[in-house]
Amino acid sequence: MSRFAAIDIGTNSVLLLVAERSGGALTPVVERATITRLGEGVDRHGELAPAARARTLECLSRYVEEARSLGVAALAAVGTSAMRDARGGPDFAGEVARLLGVAPRIISGDEEARLTFRGALSGLTVGGESLVFDVGGGSTELVVGEGGAPRAKISLDVGAVRLTERHVAHDPPLPSELAAARGDVRAALAAAPRPAGAATMVGVAGTVTTLAAIALEVVPYDGARVHGAVLSAGAVSEVCARLAGMTLARRLEVPGLDAKRADVIPCGAIIVEEILTSLGARELVVSDRGVRWGLAEELTDPVDTTPAEH
Repeated sequence: MSRFAAIDIGTNSVLLLVAERSGGALTPVVERATITRLGEGVDRHGELAPAARARTLECLSRYVEEARSLGVAALAAVGTSAMRDARGGPDFAGEVARLLGVAPRIISGDEEARLTFRGALSGLTVGGESLVFDVGGGSTELVVGEGGAPRAKISLDVGAVRLTERHVAHDPPLPSELAAARGDVRAALAAAPRPAGAATMVGVAGTVTTLAAIALEVVPYDGARVHGAVLSAGAVSEVCARLAGMTLARRLEVPGLDAKRADVIPCGAIIVEEILTSLGARELVVSDRGVRWGLAEELTDPVDTTPAEH
């Protein structure tokens, strides 16, 4: 049985999935997530910081060693918001290629949204239309589709790291700083696609799974318990307000919150809350999967990748 490795080099974290196809389903062998903050300073300076590059390369070195030890037949990697926005993105991609033995694809926001949609719904039973959203460090993707096929998608330049660096200078954040972040999110969401009718909201990636872990008290974190869990809009708002009112030191003590995510989680939570509010959604289904799963699905079972219309 062949094994495949998929790596998602994100703005805030780097994720590894080693999986194999079993009985038609993609089964995980190993999953890893490491916060390296590759996008640190990109919104302000427009380039990848040397320390951020070093942290990410060190993480990728561990990942490729583990993938090879597990006997993967193929490996693919993608770079998202930080790598496509930063001036040094292509140079850094060259360093990654030399390390992994394959060139990472610096994917567009459209491609990121498509992979997110396919990956997020993996392992979930969702009938009818769905809206999948992925809150990343540098960008947020929203995709509307049905039956695994996206019909409309967009990538917005609002993410947990980007908004924190742009607006938050105090600890705890000032109400005016959080209001400015909300303003950015609301303005960006004006261009987002809308479902034709009632749709299942599916939230994916670290911000959403962290909110779920906090609200549902999943400590230590267990992806199997989080994937498919339902989180009410009220629970999201409660956790959002609680985190926003805390100092960083207090957030570091919150069960279920990764210490490396603690500084950006207030802005990340705001993005989730605003998405639900803008669509009048009462709840969301949490997905522990995303781009890396979409990439792995593509590696093991290729499909037509023609972009959907906006």
